[in-house]
Amino acid sequence: MSTRPENTMDAMTDLALQSGLRCAERPFGARPNAALVARATGAPVLDVVVPVYNEQAALADSVHRLHRYLSESVPFPARITIADNASVDDTPRIAAELAAELSGVRVVRLEEKGRGRALHQVWAESDAAVLVYMDVDLSTDLAALAPLVAPLISGHSDLAIGTRLARGARVRRGPKREIISRCYNLILKSTLSAGFSDAQCGFKAIRADVAAQLLPYVEDTGWFFDTELLVLAERSGLRIHEVPVDWVDDPDSRVDIVATAAADLKGIGRLLRGFASGAIPVNAIAAQLGNSRAAAPPRSLLRQAVRFGTVGIASTLAYILLFMLLQGWAGAQLANLIALLLTAIGNTAANRRFTFGIGGRPHLARNHVEGLIVFGIALAITSGALGLLHAATASPHHLVELGVLVTANLLATVVRFVLLRGWVFHPRRTHTEGSTQ
Repeated sequence: MSTRPENTMDAMTDLALQSGLRCAERPFGARPNAALVARATGAPVLDVVVPVYNEQAALADSVHRLHRYLSESVPFPARITIADNASVDDTPRIAAELAAELSGVRVVRLEEKGRGRALHQVWAESDAAVLVYMDVDLSTDLAALAPLVAPLISGHSDLAIGTRLARGARVRRGPKREIISRCYNLILKSTLSAGFSDAQCGFKAIRADVAAQLLPYVEDTGWFFDTELLVLAERSGLRIHEVPVDWVDDPDSRVDIVATAAADLKGIGRLLRGFASGAIPVNAIAAQLGNSRAAAPPRSLLRQAVRFGTVGIASTLAYILLFMLLQGWAGAQLANLIALLLTAIGNTAANRRFTFGIGGRPHLARNHVEGLIVFGIALAITSGALGLLHAATASPHHLVELGVLVTANLLATVVRFVLLRGWVFHPRRTHTEGSTQ
């Protein structure tokens, strides 16, 4: 597809090949250089897949933009594959016209919807050495494509993702989608101990030889496909490269947030059961991919939840005892403040050591400061719930008030556990010593 002078393209390709050959000398065994493999087989180095469903308005402009960028800026043979997810508007006709008009553009038609289904089929059947996917709206600046695929071509990394949540990323989107994205990734960190920063950015790449081993184990056919692939790769000991991207929100996005969130939560539950029962054979996958062993499994979520609950009960009892001891001379308000503060500090210390198995002094002060922040958030949830109730009803029945408090406390407890596990005591942010898990 490239329109660069042949000698320029060859020079850049040779440079990348030499870099990859040097990379192959590193310990642990780098994968073969993808450009070298593609040159030997005559296949394209990159296959950029654009999944579409009823995208008649955006398709032509986006594909022309992408084709122009690949032709002018990418020194490797590249193909664009439009993966049509059973569109019922004018998308199939436009896609066919683009394939006829532009060299290196093809169309694959699927009769069933599902972004994951489209990527699974096209990637599994592609002959390219590196498989890329991006959203049709091209929300991610295409300048990030080179740093995305370079470590995969050289053999240094196995997968690569664009991230909107890492330092250096520049993102323009509304607060609603920002909050949803950060909450989703926090849930992944707290439940699956995910180490990657952004699961759902529509800008990813994977080596074809790695995809051939992982795809048979990826079940989701919708929006959870990305997350499942990344978690499976991470648990199998593969290297995931992250690229901070410039990203502009598409105001015309038609993603059903509620339905997608429900499907994602179901997917997380399915992965947790699969890893716990051994139904997802990460050690076998790691062996097939040439890794001596899979990544160390994260600490048991159930065990941590039980220990967190035990610490919570002990903290509540300690709070009641302190409040009773202090109330006589300090008054109710001051006694409540002192008892809450002391039990919050004790709660963080107990969860640090007992629930999350972190010993020693490293990050101790930071953990306690962040623990107080988490406690403040939980307190704001319960106080806010009562405030809203009294704003709506001047004199609510005591049973209604009790029900609101119980519900708010349950929510606050879940939020505290998620924040402690996914933020304060996440393995990537702490140095674990003397684990009791």
